[in-house]
Amino acid sequence: MAYVLSRIARRAHHTAANLTKAQIQPGSKLPNVALKDLQGNPTVRLAETTGKSIIVGVPGAFTPVCNDQVPGYIANFDKFKAKGINDIYVVSVNDVFVLKGERDELVSWNYILKLFAWAAWKEKLAASDSSVKFISDDHGDFVTELGLAFDGTAGFGGVRAKRFSLITDSGKVTKVSVEEVPSKVTVTAAEEVLKSL
Repeated sequence: MAYVLSRIARRAHHTAANLTKAQIQPGSKLPNVALKDLQGNPTVRLAETTGKSIIVGVPGAFTPVCNDQVPGYIANFDKFKAKGINDIYVVSVNDVFVLKGERDELVSWNYILKLFAWAAWKEKLAASDSSVKFISDDHGDFVTELGLAFDGTAGFGGVRAKRFSLITDSGKVTKVSVEEVPSKVTVTAAEEVLKSL
């Protein structure tokens, strides 16, 4: 029990200390942090991607604003591809089970089933064949290293990602967009990101 409490205390201290980390800037390399795929394998390292990618950070699966934001990336995936984007990643500080449910529903039922918030988020947002990849930063290490984490304890129960989008080229950041008002989708909307390419 002492070991468990010690690990919890160390994680809390580490997270609290890193919430003041400076925000990543264009020209910076992505942190080499292992993120989890939808099977729970910690094998996704965005710092090792090749070509152009978009990383979309959302505060939480199933939140109304996130449910409105992510479908734009799914619907416009072919337009992003035409502009030279290889991959789009949606990153959330949630466990993989929540994300897997959101992704499947978004694509397979598109906007109609958004009302059924009881299903898991990936299931709600995207079919299993979606080109948009949903990945889990379950402890918030990646977004914390980016300087794009906030203390969401009051509403979310812990550290969460700010609402952001990054355009990267082979793991190097070329553009950073962060919403000033997290409950609004302006600069991180798929259509706005598409215009900036």
